[in-house]
Amino acid sequence: MTVDATMTQAPDADRPPGHAPRTEAPPAGAPGTDARPAEAPRTAAPRTGPRDAAAADAAVRRAELAAFLRSRRERITPEQVGLVRGGRRRTPGLRREEVAHLAAVGVTWYTWIEQARDIQVSPQVLDAVARALLMDRAERNHLFVLAGVADPLPDTECTGVPRAMRQVLDQLSPFPAAVQNGRFDILAYNRPYGRLLCDLDALPEEDRNCLWLAFTHPGWRASLVDRDATVRVMAAKFRASMAEHVAEPAWKALVARLTEASPEFREIWARHEVVRSVSKTKIFRNAQVGTLQLVATNFWTGPNPGPRLLSYTPADEESRQRLVRLAELDAAGPEQPARTRQGERPLAGV
Repeated sequence: MTVDATMTQAPDADRPPGHAPRTEAPPAGAPGTDARPAEAPRTAAPRTGPRDAAAADAAVRRAELAAFLRSRRERITPEQVGLVRGGRRRTPGLRREEVAHLAAVGVTWYTWIEQARDIQVSPQVLDAVARALLMDRAERNHLFVLAGVADPLPDTECTGVPRAMRQVLDQLSPFPAAVQNGRFDILAYNRPYGRLLCDLDALPEEDRNCLWLAFTHPGWRASLVDRDATVRVMAAKFRASMAEHVAEPAWKALVARLTEASPEFREIWARHEVVRSVSKTKIFRNAQVGTLQLVATNFWTGPNPGPRLLSYTPADEESRQRLVRLAELDAAGPEQPARTRQGERPLAGV
């Protein structure tokens, strides 16, 4: 990519480059002149406008972004990211080329970011750099704000799941229930859902996505009895939902992440299959209580498609008893409210 750093200035046609404009006064007593010396030419004050202000603001942001990345890079040791320290190291923390390697981006490209060059940085590159530098949620948010780019990962504030909805999730126990959006992000869930396919509480917030887990998480995949058909339908549903969000960074970032992580997803995604979401009986194999036949039902909390409350009710008596047993096993620990992507939130009066 080329960076346009050209500045233009109006040339002076009457002087060679590098010479000041001539300001000679006519001889005293010459016809049509007086004896006063010629006045120095007036130079117009430089004008500033919205473009200049925007450029200055962008330069400040790039400089702050560069300084922030250097500070994060210098605080991380090679051992923290699985690298060998090696011999002499004049650089505290990681080298630039090591960060580029960990993030799978070009060394020159990453160097330009730290040099505050005027380049366009994609959400995918920033996401990879944030992961390579082990940034927490606050640091990651600061990174994307400085870059002026929307974070492709879903927000963790869970503003779309009100307190009343979380109370409903709790009251549905022992039936598993969760709130999901059209991208399959798990925005909130009750305890039975958090133990149905794997231990959701143990996962990073950015990994709490059903599509991601279905293609990459061993425990989640093992719990899907008809896994091949299930992941194919999920990918088709996701593609159908993505039609209205095809240009949004969060959707594109999830596809890019899955494409890189799962050859199976790449093969299925290339088929361009679509299917609408329908309620149906699903069969899961829980590690603690065995096979469960559950009827999945969607309750839309807004326009369809959009956020929805997904509940699983038993399709037979045996599955109901096993759900009760799962709840009893989980009750060995302290009582907990519904989970959200932000973590556990106590609910007064529940």
